[in-house]
Amino acid sequence: MAPTFETVDEYIASFPADVQAKLQDVRRSMRAAAPGTEEAISYGIPTFTLHGRYLIYFAGWKRHISVYPIPAVDAQLDKEIAPYKAGKGTLRFPLNEPIPYELIGRLAAAAMENRAHGG
Repeated sequence: MAPTFETVDEYIASFPADVQAKLQDVRRSMRAAAPGTEEAISYGIPTFTLHGRYLIYFAGWKRHISVYPIPAVDAQLDKEIAPYKAGKGTLRFPLNEPIPYELIGRLAAAAMENRAHGG
């Protein structure tokens, strides 16, 4: 049975130190871009929620960090995230490459913008 976590801190602490640092940076990028959100564990992974509804998730894996679901984005941002798409609603950022934290923040901001417009 997979471990269960009560908090995002517990989740992140379950990874090796180098991955913990990257997950914390993803968390900070999302938090900065999505003010007013709350953190939770949903489906066993960190989730940012807004008014009790999920906004965006992130998760650590053996070889990558995932962000999902992909929010509706403009053409320019869609082009920038294209190399990271791994399926219909998932982005994968390989751990052995620089993580584009600014890009991840922009995705969280896009999710906030979509929610503000009824998405």
